[in-house]
Amino acid sequence: MTVLLDRPAATVAPPRAAGARRTARDPFIDLLRVFGMALIVFQHWTIPVLSYDGVRLTTGNALATPGVWVVTWISQVMPLVFFAGGAANAISFGRWDGSPQRWLSARLRRLAWPLLPLAAVWIPLPHILLTLGVPAQPLEVGAKLTGQLLWFLAVYLIAVTVMPYAHRLHERYGLLVPAALAAGAVLTDVARFSTGFDAVGYLNIVFVWLAVHQLGFFYAEGRLRLPWAMLAGGFGVGALLVAYGPYPGSMIGLPGAEVSNMAPPTLAMLAVGVGQIGLAVLLRPLLLRLPLDRLLDWAGPRVMTVYLWHMPALFAVTGVVVVLLGVETPAPGSGLWFAGWPLWFGMLCLVMWPLLKGFARFETPPSLPYGQAGWGGTLGAAVLVGAGVLTLTVGGFAPGGGPFLGVLALLGGLLTTVPRARA
Repeated sequence: MTVLLDRPAATVAPPRAAGARRTARDPFIDLLRVFGMALIVFQHWTIPVLSYDGVRLTTGNALATPGVWVVTWISQVMPLVFFAGGAANAISFGRWDGSPQRWLSARLRRLAWPLLPLAAVWIPLPHILLTLGVPAQPLEVGAKLTGQLLWFLAVYLIAVTVMPYAHRLHERYGLLVPAALAAGAVLTDVARFSTGFDAVGYLNIVFVWLAVHQLGFFYAEGRLRLPWAMLAGGFGVGALLVAYGPYPGSMIGLPGAEVSNMAPPTLAMLAVGVGQIGLAVLLRPLLLRLPLDRLLDWAGPRVMTVYLWHMPALFAVTGVVVVLLGVETPAPGSGLWFAGWPLWFGMLCLVMWPLLKGFARFETPPSLPYGQAGWGGTLGAAVLVGAGVLTLTVGGFAPGGGPFLGVLALLGGLLTTVPRARA
């Protein structure tokens, strides 16, 4: 799948008109970010199969229906999100006039700051709801899953932290960098499936997601070519791996599945991700002709808020409809399921709207009078922010000391970053 060449490709290069401002954004990358987030929310709000027996809330997955897994080859958009993040980071880093650590500091603040209101709400909320008589088990499910959703930020934080080094390697070695990361994914899966030691598979958090992130650098430079080869090669290799390898067909984790392509990510996920990128780049000319400027201008500054708060909206509606009223999810794909879906989705949107209005302001961190940190302090801040996000990812916001420790680490990281820097 050698599809990257050194000379620019006008058909897929990001628009760079003569005399354009250096701060101009790439609408295709913005569209991928917004589309990816919209599909994530749509999927999370649509696929849960929920029931409550008076004690336990049971969660299933509508995509576990036989044969429906093929949808996940498109609906699992995390490869596109990391690709768009890589392109956006390369564009931002390339136009940055200050030191690399100031760029990293600004990125850290923009990732960590929106987490503070989420923590401010969810740390006391489970305790308050327990005292009001809300059943403990459904509440624990909601509190943990709200934190587990932060896995994306934990991994993306790795990509942002290594960005100055990854970009330097890209300038020197080009295609060899994602090729080496893909080789690491191959070796990781061989070790994982030949030994049965599944924990080694988590190395692919670095290899798979950073490989996709690195491909975004080529797009940012106008050097991403042959999208048909990426489309056919990526999906073709993915199909072969599923047909003849130890990989399941679904690109999301399903209840009862012995192997997941997502947690940890696998070589099959990387192959499908390459196919998705090829498809997106092929569609780029058509997508850019759509009248979406106003939508992107509105949605772009709210993407993080939607990601952080769409699951709390789901749990609020679930608490009322499933736990309190006892209305279970109809059989996925049935007439009742389709009939009730608009009402379900409408209630979720009604809950999400005030959350969006209230918390979107936190996507822009304030400028505060802190001093500039050197590389040691900046990397220390990255470690603290990463530790905080990882703590919340693993334990969620379930009652206990974990959420407090996670927030303290986040605050420690924020205090050593540069608030006046802007990426």
